[in-house]
Amino acid sequence: MKKTFSLALLAMMAVGAQADDAAKNSNKPVFTIVKENPITSIKDQNRSGTCWDYSTISFFEAEILKATGKTYDLCESFVANKTYMDRAIQVVRYHGDCQFAQGGSAEDVLATMKRYGICPEDAMPFPGSLYGDSLNNFNEFFSLLEPYVAAVAKSSAKKISGQWKVGLQGILDAYLGQCPEEFVYEGKKYTPKTFVQSLGINLDDYVSITSYTHHPFYSTFAVEVQDNWRFPQSYNLPMDEMMQVIDNAVSQGYTIAWGGDVSEEGFTRQGLAYAVDDKAAQSLAGSDMARWLKLTSTKKRSIIDSLGCNVPEVVPTQQMRQDRFDNWELTDDHGMLIYGVAKDQNGKEYYMVKNSWGETGDYKGIWYMTKTFIAANTMDFLVNKNAIPKAIRKKLGI
Repeated sequence: MKKTFSLALLAMMAVGAQADDAAKNSNKPVFTIVKENPITSIKDQNRSGTCWDYSTISFFEAEILKATGKTYDLCESFVANKTYMDRAIQVVRYHGDCQFAQGGSAEDVLATMKRYGICPEDAMPFPGSLYGDSLNNFNEFFSLLEPYVAAVAKSSAKKISGQWKVGLQGILDAYLGQCPEEFVYEGKKYTPKTFVQSLGINLDDYVSITSYTHHPFYSTFAVEVQDNWRFPQSYNLPMDEMMQVIDNAVSQGYTIAWGGDVSEEGFTRQGLAYAVDDKAAQSLAGSDMARWLKLTSTKKRSIIDSLGCNVPEVVPTQQMRQDRFDNWELTDDHGMLIYGVAKDQNGKEYYMVKNSWGETGDYKGIWYMTKTFIAANTMDFLVNKNAIPKAIRKKLGI
């Protein structure tokens, strides 16, 4: 009896606490899942500029899961090792007149898998373990790598030897681990190339989509951002059709390797993202526009968090996307994985998006990003061409 009473009291206290939380957070979204496609576990890129690597590896893991029902943990370090060497070679060929940096694009993962293959996570050292860290930390790594590449690329010599590649490979292997030539997985021996061939996906099925007016629609072009250094071609669609591709992909069980801008105040660290209408938001927050514009990003985000699902959003347009791209407001600063759709208590639709910052935020590593936010802030994305609506595929000739 005493135990039953204690349990009842605890239950009442818990309900009371939840009621208090609900009162304090009356604007916090309450989500109902509309469509959720299978994905692999949340990873943590930690202190490394490798969102492009983690998000696209997650994409291919989801593609394999859809195609075969098998769950794989593919190796981001393998991709980074191969990609940074490839990028350094390009920088040297251009005599340093292009950027060498931690960032990249979804194309880097696709190109690596096509050219070199891939290996499972445990075929290489765990991230950070070679230098005594528990996760990736590229601070020391790139403080060595960047000046090394710059010294070669900007050399005044009339002829350079190929030994610089040997030295660079040593740095890559010291911090990322040496890429295996062969390994055993589930009792069978593979090379990276035979392993990628065993995964059950066709690497020629993947295309990049974007939406800008400075190139003709339904043509292809290389999106002009520095981390797009391999110059992959993206299919250029009107914004509405770009969004149709995402919606159709999710509804048909596919995921999307998304690249875009998360530097806006509407992208919160709690796991939400809104394309905030600043003029309307400042009014709801009880401040005039002049004061709103002077607030720090941290303060703006705090106000946005308090408004929650009632944050007013802009109506994105094709011209808005182009203007923001041309004036540097729309930047290419993060890669994530879109894998589902949910609605809040007001009926607003959000994409469910897997991040690579560990199990952070209110949703343990998942972000809920409104469709408006994605329409306004997408740079480009990688998707299976079979996920594109047939009418759009016909226009693109694929």
